[in-house]
Amino acid sequence: MSERPDRRPPPSGKRPGWRRPTPPPATPPASGGAAGARPTPAPTGPPDHRSVIDSAVYRDGRRIASPTTLAETFRRLREEPDGMAWIGLHRPTEPELHSLAAEFNLHELAVEDALEAHQRPKLERYGDTLFVVLRAARYLDAPEEVEFGELHVFVGPDFLITVRHGAAPDLSAVRRRMEESPELLSLGPEAALYAILDAVVDGYAPVVAGVQNDVDEIETEVFRGDPEVSRRIYELSREMVEFQRATRPLVGMLHALMAGFAKYGTDEELQRYLRDVADHVTHTSERVDGFRQALTEILTVNATLVSQQQNAEMRALAEAGFEQNEEIKKISSWAAILFAPTLVGTIYGMNFETMPELRWAAGYPFAILLMAVVCVSLYVIFKKRDWL
Repeated sequence: MSERPDRRPPPSGKRPGWRRPTPPPATPPASGGAAGARPTPAPTGPPDHRSVIDSAVYRDGRRIASPTTLAETFRRLREEPDGMAWIGLHRPTEPELHSLAAEFNLHELAVEDALEAHQRPKLERYGDTLFVVLRAARYLDAPEEVEFGELHVFVGPDFLITVRHGAAPDLSAVRRRMEESPELLSLGPEAALYAILDAVVDGYAPVVAGVQNDVDEIETEVFRGDPEVSRRIYELSREMVEFQRATRPLVGMLHALMAGFAKYGTDEELQRYLRDVADHVTHTSERVDGFRQALTEILTVNATLVSQQQNAEMRALAEAGFEQNEEIKKISSWAAILFAPTLVGTIYGMNFETMPELRWAAGYPFAILLMAVVCVSLYVIFKKRDWL
């Protein structure tokens, strides 16, 4: 396989002058910096052990050293003119990133992005250094939600630095897979970059499967009338927005890398590798777009069903109110009919000695007849009004 003259060290073994001066003859102590025009950053101490997940120096695709500190990694890389350093960090401190920037001439804007995180996926070139931001994702089965992580990758002629913010992706598996294929890793840092891209994109597949299952469950809940389904649709829609932000820019980023194949002399094997990753990203992006569209339609259907249910409930309430009103009319009508004889009987039942008609022989039949006439009259009136 051909080497890239602009990305790999020259055959003479001399380091490119743009990055670091030629090491002095004497070997510097492991705990200090290299003596020369520019001092080597001092080791970061205990924080180095917390954030440096794995650091290794490779030659011809094989690990030849596993330094435990950044300073030791810098020293070992100087001792291997044809070597490559792969440094994996998790939430590094500002001094650590600044020491890396000083050693590998990383651009300050890229370092600032790696410190602050919360960046959208992008690809930037700063001279011979490539800066890539990726958004990894993983599906959590217990809470049925998608968790996103952020990964920053610095790729130079003889180094690859990963700065991870979050649990995903599992770069240790990527490193093991590459170390099991030294012929691929010997192609340089770009081979490791493409392996990381492939791991991030492959990590989207379980997320897509989990989201597909959630969408199916939501459809069932919608037609079952689950009152909590609206909240679940909203939460999943927000996750799909984040998923879109993670996958959509990757399509353009990978096409930009493929457009530079000829310019940067990318190995043919890596070209095939990257095209395969681009195909997977495009497929995933289309699936995510489909999920978001489906959730929008489900939300519309759910709103329609909820509206229909509310209308049915309002109609039932109106019918119940109408029936109740009819019953009240009947009760009121009979109460009025019964009130008439009660009123007459009450008047004639008062114990007054000088009341008229008390000694009238026809008084009793008259009172009975009066009660009957009033009751019949009220019944006829209420019946005509459909109250009875």
